[in-house]
Amino acid sequence: MRGVVTIAGEGTRMLPWTRGLRKEFLPLYDRAENGEPVLKPVAHVVLETMVAAGVDDVTLVVGAKDLAFVQNYFTIDRDLIQRHARHAERLAETERFYETLRGLRLRFAVQPAPRGFGDAVAHAEAYVVDGPFVLQAGDGVLIERSRGNLLRAMAGVLEREHLDAVLLVRKVADPRRYGVVEGRPDGREAGLRRLVVTGMEEKPTKPRSQWAATAAYAFSHRIFDALRTLEGTGPTGEIELTDAIRQLIADGHVAALVLAPSAGEWRSVGSPEGFQRALEQTRKLAFGSPRPSG
Repeated sequence: MRGVVTIAGEGTRMLPWTRGLRKEFLPLYDRAENGEPVLKPVAHVVLETMVAAGVDDVTLVVGAKDLAFVQNYFTIDRDLIQRHARHAERLAETERFYETLRGLRLRFAVQPAPRGFGDAVAHAEAYVVDGPFVLQAGDGVLIERSRGNLLRAMAGVLEREHLDAVLLVRKVADPRRYGVVEGRPDGREAGLRRLVVTGMEEKPTKPRSQWAATAAYAFSHRIFDALRTLEGTGPTGEIELTDAIRQLIADGHVAALVLAPSAGEWRSVGSPEGFQRALEQTRKLAFGSPRPSG
């Protein structure tokens, strides 16, 4: 299965931090193989989540000025291992990450200018080829006790029923800040409520539901056809992924799974308050709960 991770936005809500380091490389807690708490960049956790879901081919979409830094992080550094061989215990989790990288086909697509989430996804088309794939923004994390379950469930629905998109939504108090999804009940899948998606709107002033889309998706290749029809809006010519999804909804081939607390949480690190919540939640798991599998 293929996966796409976007690491291309400018991160203006996290300035001045993002003038020096990308928000996708903010640290979150995890538990190492030996049970000890460790810190990992958000994008590192996203990649491991995809691998746990069964992804073995990943495209990272990166801004041009950040390409060298991202490539360096996701490349096996044998010199690092040799330099610190005397302290093998400090390298154990890094070596485990390198084993993950050895099992992946990893590619880097460049987004020349920050023109929106949809534009970033469009730059992955050449590497995704013609099959289905899962997508996740690199500045958000799925916090699960069994890592990879949610993406695996979404991909399973997409492929089994030949859909064009499966969204992951959650109920929020103020939907005006999010992409809002409308839908009707359609049974359950993997223990989660399921919706037939009938509409979607980005940051509406009068939301028609409380279902907010997370930045985790499963798509057929048709999402790229929809993205090619879009023209950018606003001063930077941004292309919204929501507008492409709306085209797929019009054809009636989009479903959503409703995230329940028992299955996990979605946390974005795109704002200071979001990062604080993600850090606190992962710290609780790293220090006080059984280590997530995967």
